[in-house]
Amino acid sequence: MKRILALISLILIVFPWVNAEFTVSNLELIVYRDGYVKVEYQIIPEEYVTQITVPLLGKDYENLFVVDENDDPLNFEVNGNEIIIYVGDAQIIKISYYTSDLTNKEGLVWTLNVSSPYPFSVILPEDAIIVELSDIPLSISANTLSMPEGNQSIGYTLKSMGIEERPTNVIYGIIVGLAIIAGLLLIFIRKPKKREPGQINKDLYLKKMRKYNLNEEEQKALLYILNKGGRASQAEVRKALGIPKTTAWRMFQRLEKQGLVKIIRGAKENWVELIP
Repeated sequence: MKRILALISLILIVFPWVNAEFTVSNLELIVYRDGYVKVEYQIIPEEYVTQITVPLLGKDYENLFVVDENDDPLNFEVNGNEIIIYVGDAQIIKISYYTSDLTNKEGLVWTLNVSSPYPFSVILPEDAIIVELSDIPLSISANTLSMPEGNQSIGYTLKSMGIEERPTNVIYGIIVGLAIIAGLLLIFIRKPKKREPGQINKDLYLKKMRKYNLNEEEQKALLYILNKGGRASQAEVRKALGIPKTTAWRMFQRLEKQGLVKIIRGAKENWVELIP
């Protein structure tokens, strides 16, 4: 009896990703420079299972694909933060999607926050410098980390943003302290000014734009909206710049995170309003 219990314990240690419906053979997060994360699952469903329910990371899911081992699409439904997949004859199920909900930025420091019931791998941008870890990685190689299950966070900066070497604990402490103070000042001191849509000071907004490291598309989009009086629909900006819908969506998400615009979601289309 003791040998049987010991064997069961060993199985639970060696195969921690096993679920009653499926086994997660791989969970990988690819982090992009703009904060977007591509999430990729590889799942082995149990024999005779007709459908499985898998928890998803994040809240918003873009370009969600579910395919089998032959890359043939499978039927699925999204229910809140879970996805219900109809297995069919699939032996291996692959899930992939993009989300912007897993990262946030304070000053120069990006933080990836993940709450996962399974161990997972993280591939950071090539020039990322890790400045904080919530737990000891299972393994680490170059810009790839394997993290245990649970609530995990990874703090990192990007070299091209002006930091060529890993900051010391003192420098990092100063950065975090300044970020906290700035956040408190914004919350308790700064009062938002009420204004009518379209009323914006062009000179002040241009001065604000120069404080950010904007790419050419972002600059053109903001200038277009500025010339329209400070507000325009996403569709007309896309047409003016000649960019795809997905590219525009990601661009506006970045600009909103930086505090340059506010996305106003409408019944038929979304609008973008500049923030002074």
